[in-house]
Amino acid sequence: MMVAHQSASSTPQRNGRWSGYTHLLTARLLELKREPEVIFWVFGFPILLALGLGIAFRNKPADVTRVAIVAGPGAQDALSLLKKSPHNSSIREEILDEPQALQGFRLGKYDLVVVPDGKAGFQFRYDPARPESALSRALVDDALQFGAGRKDPIATTAVVSSEPGSRYIDFLIPGLLGMNLMNSGMWGIGFALVDMRQRKLLKRFVATPMRRSDFLLALTSSRLVLMVIEIVLLLGLGVLVFHMRVLGSLLTILLLAAVGAVTFGGLGLLTASRAQKIESVSGLMNLVMMPMWIFSGVFFSAERFPALLQPFIKLLPLTALNDALRATILQGASLTAQSGRLLILILWGGISFALALRWFRWT
Repeated sequence: MMVAHQSASSTPQRNGRWSGYTHLLTARLLELKREPEVIFWVFGFPILLALGLGIAFRNKPADVTRVAIVAGPGAQDALSLLKKSPHNSSIREEILDEPQALQGFRLGKYDLVVVPDGKAGFQFRYDPARPESALSRALVDDALQFGAGRKDPIATTAVVSSEPGSRYIDFLIPGLLGMNLMNSGMWGIGFALVDMRQRKLLKRFVATPMRRSDFLLALTSSRLVLMVIEIVLLLGLGVLVFHMRVLGSLLTILLLAAVGAVTFGGLGLLTASRAQKIESVSGLMNLVMMPMWIFSGVFFSAERFPALLQPFIKLLPLTALNDALRATILQGASLTAQSGRLLILILWGGISFALALRWFRWT
């Protein structure tokens, strides 16, 4: 009985299929405690960026047009005509000598210079390369014509539309969320991988029975935990501070973000699969991410680019993620309506992970 008991107790325990993956994932998450700078760049920086841009582009009164009127015959006539205009509250006029007026215009103090010709006419001096100067010319010309008795043949009315959903901050938050998923996925995984390679930690894994796929999958899926925090923080900021409306399902947003996080995690693994130094992986990652920073519609619509570039832009993973997030958050689109964009993300992530699994080197 004693012998049987000893032989039974000496039988080695076998770990489950996913035990290695679970331990690697847990270790990766615990490592964040040692990297407070990573926590700032992943969570703090996007919030500060959203706050700064949201405040800079908040709803505010219309800009005031600053106009310099050159002193001389007709200057007082121009002043009185502008006073009669319904746009007078948006115009700040001042009568100055011509050298002072032109000097102030060159230095940006005035948007427009009005030069009376002494014959009931006026000359505008403006810079078409400055949007505020071109707008000032149109506004002042309209004010002078109205003050002189012009009657518009067509009656028009204007309705102000600045409700939540149509503001710049509503466009910005989904773009920042997509950009942050890309940055944290690529930098977080790529830097960690190259750092472990430089410190010779990866060589120690070679002697273990751990599967390469488990190691790479643990690095990629660690972004999913951080992704949930990122979504809560950014969307919470938009809703609580800027009164943003989230029309889509929160579950759909989470699923889209999860696919995006895994996609960029795969790209990060592929980029860092053979890089030996931090400097090398930094250059490679900037090379991969720079086109998406520019073309994928983070801070402004990608539709601004020429039609010739649109097929290329639509195939970028960040473009697909940003478009899907905006459609869901701002328009309430369902997950099935994002099938094309999801396919782009899945292809990028799947191909990247497969190549990373094949090309990855421990040393």
